[in-house]
Amino acid sequence: MSKRVLIAEDDDEIRELLIDALSGAGYEAVGAKDGFEALREATQKSCDLMVVDIIMPDKEGIETIMEFRKKFPQTLIIAISGGGRIGPRGYLETAKQLGASRTFAKPFSIPDFIAAVKEMIG
Repeated sequence: MSKRVLIAEDDDEIRELLIDALSGAGYEAVGAKDGFEALREATQKSCDLMVVDIIMPDKEGIETIMEFRKKFPQTLIIAISGGGRIGPRGYLETAKQLGASRTFAKPFSIPDFIAAVKEMIG
């Protein structure tokens, strides 16, 4: 049975790129456009890993990470961010402090991203 990865990313292009890359690497990848949708999806069917963008409309990534940690403590998290006006570093550091196992600043290398996923969940 393949490992399930949930991608919470408001940018349709990036979300689809990550879904395609993960599916091509043998994972069951599903997308969500924001934190609300990600939490709903994870409640319906558990995931092994969540990839979450930090800056999203409605329910943003930091809030989503905090809620995921409470509801799904076993789920590993990768936080991604382009950082908006202040750059990604501060957001990604906060995400790590709140429970993200790995972080990637956009733009990032898809092969490096897939290697991190494999390292985390096999």
